[in-house]
Amino acid sequence: MSASNHIKTTVQRFNLLDRGDRVLVAVSGGPDSVALLHILHELRDEFRLQLEIAHLQHGMRGDEAKEDARFVAELAAKLQLQFHLKEINLPQMKLDAGKGNLEALARAERYRFFADVARDRKLDKVATAHTQDDQAETVLMWFLRGAGVKGLGGMSPRHRFNIAGGDSGVTVIRPLLEVSKAEILQYLTERRLSYRVDRSNQDSNLLRNWIRLELLPLIERRVDTRVAPRLSQQAELCRDEDALLDPLARERHAAMFDVNGLARPAFLAEPRALQRRILRLWIEQRRGHLRGLEFIHIEEILRLILDGPPQGRASIPGGWEFVREYETLKLAKQYRSSPRVCYNYPLEIGGVLAVPEAGLELHSRRMSALPQRLSDDPMEAILDVAAVTEPLSVRNFRRGDRFQPLGMSGHKKVKDLFIEKRVPLSVRARWPLLTSGEAVLWIPGYGRSEVGRVSEKTTSLLHLKARSIPC
Repeated sequence: MSASNHIKTTVQRFNLLDRGDRVLVAVSGGPDSVALLHILHELRDEFRLQLEIAHLQHGMRGDEAKEDARFVAELAAKLQLQFHLKEINLPQMKLDAGKGNLEALARAERYRFFADVARDRKLDKVATAHTQDDQAETVLMWFLRGAGVKGLGGMSPRHRFNIAGGDSGVTVIRPLLEVSKAEILQYLTERRLSYRVDRSNQDSNLLRNWIRLELLPLIERRVDTRVAPRLSQQAELCRDEDALLDPLARERHAAMFDVNGLARPAFLAEPRALQRRILRLWIEQRRGHLRGLEFIHIEEILRLILDGPPQGRASIPGGWEFVREYETLKLAKQYRSSPRVCYNYPLEIGGVLAVPEAGLELHSRRMSALPQRLSDDPMEAILDVAAVTEPLSVRNFRRGDRFQPLGMSGHKKVKDLFIEKRVPLSVRARWPLLTSGEAVLWIPGYGRSEVGRVSEKTTSLLHLKARSIPC
């Protein structure tokens, strides 16, 4: 099958082109992009395509890169197509960023340029010249790096590429993804089409180049000369499985998530494969990306969820941490030095006291008689005014706090009460205690003291109620 017919088959199978599409063709000047441009130009009448050309000069390779840009500009003029050129200084950009991979930075800048041109020119799609051989290299590269099913799916024939740090994106199509390099070269030879050669592609110090120049030829000699098509087929199988599992993970994630976090029992009920996907999905939603997240991080989180302490933490790259608080799972920014909470407010009976540190407000009033029906709400309490010593204070929990639980003769550590009630550590430090001197009278929601207990002799009552307020 000729390269032209092969592309038409790929276009139809993956629905890459619609009649009347306005397509920006990414042309570097190399054999693959030159062949893509000419084949799309041949198909323009059949699909009623409107084509434009984009070329990004990275500011590397000196005069050779300038010659590449000049070559593509002349090609655009010959085909009478609109030409878009952008020049950047990639090494300086990497220096200014102070970190990052040069290849990843170049890729991001290319697609940002493509998206800008497509938006400004009202173009529908961007066509890139990735071939079946490129797909094989990508799959092997991700396999060597320890990728999962998504990574082993390689490049998709059609993909929505969202630009990091902005709201722009672009639909990328790869019509050559089932076409081999040999077919491309044959097509160019038959039509006597010239192209440029990037000598940096021969540098085997780069992982992708080493895979193409050394590893793939070795596999072909020892295993199978059709390794590229086989890897391409394997990538398609992985993409199909990912297309099935990804929506399922999103559905399960939404079902087990609420304002407090992720429900641990519901999470543990899922198969391990879905657990990993749910975690990656959740982390990507919160961080905005998955950069730096590896298999070891996911496994550490899974161990914490399954066998870790009831209240534990696991660091995630990028200044985030995974937090387990008993049966609730959370993701939060990691702060090296969060200020210690310390407050102490006087309680004036008959008013409303706001405790913003705990997201509560305390309502208090005097009563002369018990209500006909006593509330069993733990956020309410009734005390004997005569049995407590004023002034009353509301302060946060301190290490060593003890109280005499209602109905008991002995004392109990407030910390032990919090553990029994499964109060998260993040809540304990901020939770208010109603005190009279050193005596703890009431811990809203969790317990009250024997001190201030209402009896038959009680003549004056203090009614307290705690309500939530926005933090």
